[in-house]
Amino acid sequence: MLPYFYQQQLEEKTGAFQLDEEASHHCTQVLRMKEGAELLLTNGSGLSATARIISASRKRTQVEVQTIEKVAATAAQFGLAIAFTKNKSRNEWLLEKSTEMGISHIFPVFTKRGEKDKINPERLNNILVSAMLQSQQVYLPQLHEAQPLAKLLVASDTIFPQKFIAHCESEQERNPYWNALETGKSTLVLVGPEGDFTGEEITMSLAAGFKAVSFGNNRLRTETAGLYACTVFNAKNYG
Repeated sequence: MLPYFYQQQLEEKTGAFQLDEEASHHCTQVLRMKEGAELLLTNGSGLSATARIISASRKRTQVEVQTIEKVAATAAQFGLAIAFTKNKSRNEWLLEKSTEMGISHIFPVFTKRGEKDKINPERLNNILVSAMLQSQQVYLPQLHEAQPLAKLLVASDTIFPQKFIAHCESEQERNPYWNALETGKSTLVLVGPEGDFTGEEITMSLAAGFKAVSFGNNRLRTETAGLYACTVFNAKNYG
C-alpha cells in the first residue's frame, strides 16, 4: 500500500506540487523515500491523487501529480453534537473511531452538567487527519467550534433535516433510535454528558425540532453513545 498524505493545499490539477514541510520530513526522514517513489495525496475535501517524488528534500519535497480525481461526498451526512468528558483520551478515542466510520461533522457542546474545559482544536484536528488517512478516506470531518448547547440549537437547521437527542429520562417519551432513523437524510445526533441533559435542556432541544430517542436499556458512557449513534447511522444507510 502506498504512503498516504494529507495536503490541504492540493488542487484539482496534475503536474508539479510541493509537499508541506511536515509531509516532506515524513517522506524523507521517516519513510526514507527517494526520487521515483510513489505516494497518495488528499486535500481532505474530496480530492484523491497519485504522485511520484521528483526531488526529495527534508523541507521541500517536490512531487509530480500524475492522476487526480474528485470523489463525490456521501448524500446523507452524519453529525454528532456531544458534550465531551473530562477524560481527554476518551474524547480522542471517539473522534478517531467515528472518523474511521465516516462522520462528517463534530460539534463539541457545553451543557449544564458537562465539562467546561478548554478544547485544543489543533490536537483534535490532527487526530481526525490521522484517522482519515488510516482509513483511506478523502473527506476530513469538520470540527466545529465548541459552543453552548443553546447556540447549537439555533444553528442546526441549516445542515440537518433529521435531528435527534439521546437522553436517559425514561419517564419521558423516547423512540428507539433504530426505528426513528430514516435513511437517506443527513442526520445530527445530540449526546449529553455523563450526568445527562437537564430537563430544561431536553425541553429546549425538543422545541428546536430534535426528536427524543433511546439507545437501548443499557446506560452507555458518553463516548460509547456517540459511537453507537454513528454505527447505527452507517448500518442503516450504507449496510
